[in-house]
Amino acid sequence: MKILGIWDGHDAGAAIIEGRKVLFAANEERYTKRKLDVGFPYNSIISALYHTHTKPEDIEHVAFSTTELTKTLERVFPSMRSSYYMFRRRLTRKPRFDTFRHNLKYTLTGVGPLPLCREISSSIIGRQLRRAGLKSFKLHVVDHHIAHAACAAFTSPFKRALVITLDGLGDGLSGSISVLENGRLERHIRIPARDSIGIMYEQVTNALGFRELEDEGKVMAMADYSYPFRSEDNRLNGLLSVKGTSVVVRNNPRKQFAIIRDIAWRTPREQVAYMAQQILENAVVKLTSNAIDRYGIGNVVFAGGLFSNVKANMVVRRLETLKGWYVFPHMGDGGLAVGAALHANYELNGVTENEFSAYLGDSFGQEETLSIASSDRSLKHQIEDPKEQARHAAELIGEGNYLFWFQDGMEYGPRALGHRSILAPANDEGVKDKLNLYVKRREWFQPFASSILEEDIGRLVDYDGKGIDRFMTNAYRVNESSKDAMRSVVNVDGTTRPQVVPNDGSVYSELLRSIKRLSGSGVVLNTSFNLHGFPIVRDPNDAINTMKETGTKYMFINGVTLINRRAV
Repeated sequence: MKILGIWDGHDAGAAIIEGRKVLFAANEERYTKRKLDVGFPYNSIISALYHTHTKPEDIEHVAFSTTELTKTLERVFPSMRSSYYMFRRRLTRKPRFDTFRHNLKYTLTGVGPLPLCREISSSIIGRQLRRAGLKSFKLHVVDHHIAHAACAAFTSPFKRALVITLDGLGDGLSGSISVLENGRLERHIRIPARDSIGIMYEQVTNALGFRELEDEGKVMAMADYSYPFRSEDNRLNGLLSVKGTSVVVRNNPRKQFAIIRDIAWRTPREQVAYMAQQILENAVVKLTSNAIDRYGIGNVVFAGGLFSNVKANMVVRRLETLKGWYVFPHMGDGGLAVGAALHANYELNGVTENEFSAYLGDSFGQEETLSIASSDRSLKHQIEDPKEQARHAAELIGEGNYLFWFQDGMEYGPRALGHRSILAPANDEGVKDKLNLYVKRREWFQPFASSILEEDIGRLVDYDGKGIDRFMTNAYRVNESSKDAMRSVVNVDGTTRPQVVPNDGSVYSELLRSIKRLSGSGVVLNTSFNLHGFPIVRDPNDAINTMKETGTKYMFINGVTLINRRAV
């Protein structure tokens, strides 16, 4: 039985699972080139069917999530969704009543599912699925936070765990606490949309001039450039509190937004960012600690957009009562297609343990690359054995070069994990400016992540043994003795966000082993293969276009080594 999961909201996408395995998952942005695209995921569905060798009529079950009032209205009137997407991403002129528009959003999105919303949404989704070629199927509607919880619970390494979800809001909630035990996932705590930690952080993002639902990571990074101050001196302190396993927000979203904008107007941006980050960290630590104490379960798994904040994850992970830790790698709404499908599989077949990989997207062979490269005189190409290619790339990195790295299946989620990556030496601090200014074209204060061989992780960073982080979902303190070897991937606060790579014989692990032979440490700078504001590249054509646009000299792509003759 193959189950199709879909999500048609912010960061739309599709997934297919069969038995106990997630077969394919991707997001619509990779096909449309519109970052965090919204709308029915036709392209993702077509790709999912193609890559899993599935005929549309073979899909018997389809799961989707979220039938709150605003999502239902957006399905009835798609122009609403498109208009807000352009407004939110600042791709249109600033409206005269932008504050009113934000306040209207906060008012409407706080309204959960109403009578007939489920039926209306199901009817529209069903019609769109039939237009995509599906014939006879049963539709399953999964609550927003249950889908988030299913992502974390059913792909984690634990059979018994506390499951915490936190985000802006969805289906009338901003969070939940559930327990996975004896093959059952049961929700115990519902945190109302009004009491949202995520909305607070989103509003700070907007007040600082960034794009909400997209640039929250910039707020987190900017916070490191503020002088530190005590919690009691934080002027955002009164906005929210945690009492037991509940979050209490003092003001309604409209008044809260006004307070935040007033403080941001009179305060340096990095200090406001620090205030928001401090409140976020304190709230999540207290909520998690109280939940562990209440339910007596030390293994905790997390999902929801709030857990894209690796600094908050870091302080939560330090809790002594937390024994085992896991964050679903596509923690935000982009992961809801997988979550909806997993929960439908749980209800239909009782499956709570699934085989899950980060590399669930489109893959391409050498022929696609060669067909482009052979007709382009600006590109020199040669075919190399994959292991030889890894060693070749390591030598170039060892000589101080950055390069593009494109291998096999596309990563699922916001992080590049060695299949669609830009790689550079970890011990060369100067490479950061080159990447920021000429390649990534992003703000100077954003740090770069790292990939580290599993055998070296305990030597390079302060690793705690609470679970191997293969998906770049947590920050760690870099050991003082390792900072020279990791100059380009150490943030100003002394942390790095690593992908821990196993010695599994993969081409990527061979590259890191080769770097270790050259430098003494199996670590490399790893950032996503994209230009700022655009999605990660999907296919060889995307990759080659980006190579030429940025004037990058080297790219290693599925056994084909490309050299840009026009690069300096």
